[in-house]
Amino acid sequence: MPAPAMPANELARLQALFRHDVLDTQGEDAFDRISRVAGIVTDSPIVLLGMIDSGRHWFKAKVGVDLLESPRELSFCGNTILDHGPLLVPDATADSRFSDNPLVAGAPGIRFYMGIPLTVEDGANIGTLCVFDLKPRELSDGQKSALNDLAMLATRELELHRIATTDSLTGALDRKVALHMLEQEAKRCAREGAQFSFAKFDLDQFKRVNDALGHDGGDDVIAAVARTCRERLRPQDTLFRLGGQEFAVLFADTPSSEAEELAGRLKQAVNEGRHGTASKNVALTASFGLVAGSGEDGDPQAVLTRAERAHYAAKRGGGGQLVAMH
Repeated sequence: MPAPAMPANELARLQALFRHDVLDTQGEDAFDRISRVAGIVTDSPIVLLGMIDSGRHWFKAKVGVDLLESPRELSFCGNTILDHGPLLVPDATADSRFSDNPLVAGAPGIRFYMGIPLTVEDGANIGTLCVFDLKPRELSDGQKSALNDLAMLATRELELHRIATTDSLTGALDRKVALHMLEQEAKRCAREGAQFSFAKFDLDQFKRVNDALGHDGGDDVIAAVARTCRERLRPQDTLFRLGGQEFAVLFADTPSSEAEELAGRLKQAVNEGRHGTASKNVALTASFGLVAGSGEDGDPQAVLTRAERAHYAAKRGGGGQLVAMH
């Protein structure tokens, strides 16, 4: 059986999934209702509303199954996320991609499938809404349209998850999501034998900025620095605001030697720029602490603590510096 191909943007797609802070969370009424309605309108005995993680298809909501997840290589939905349109399989036994799938050749004997990708605002397909039947069949145009509408509702709920954990001033994610994403990235690295890096930084002597520009002006500076950083991050990297003028960056799938260069560019951009509004802006510096991570880093708070130690070392060195602890 051919395993589903990997999307060209797989690493960025996974980070988009992690940013929505939904994996391994409890069931929620909104997603449960969407799944139940999907089963009713398509007359399907099995419905899954799930996320495609690096090695598994995890179910946020489900109808007609008791499992919480299944291997990604067995999932029909691993193929659905390869495109931005629906995937329709009227008879899986007649489709070379699925005919020898154990879920088709054996129990439960899947025959029909239709899946809609859940495409979030950055264009990543992080999951699917899909329906199954144990007999070959088709859906009417009305049923297909209804399933697509329900997938859009599910995507909207996912975006609400992300917005709820996004700092309104900077657009960066919050500390809670930082810890969750560190945990998920460590799991991914454990499965794939990869590495990641994590940096904490803050704006040096920021009280002087507030004294000079006022707190509103200080907020403008913080927002401008966040924009400067986001413009220089790769799609797989994520910016967090930990509080006040403190930030962090997760460099996914990046060894420390490469991350040190990337963090150095961020530091240079902050240190050499002027930040704020056109009429009220300041020059300032930032202190960065960088640490490496791997699949052995099961405690995200421990990673953050190590980054804080490196950050404090940069501050003690006079500010405007990058200290990497390998």
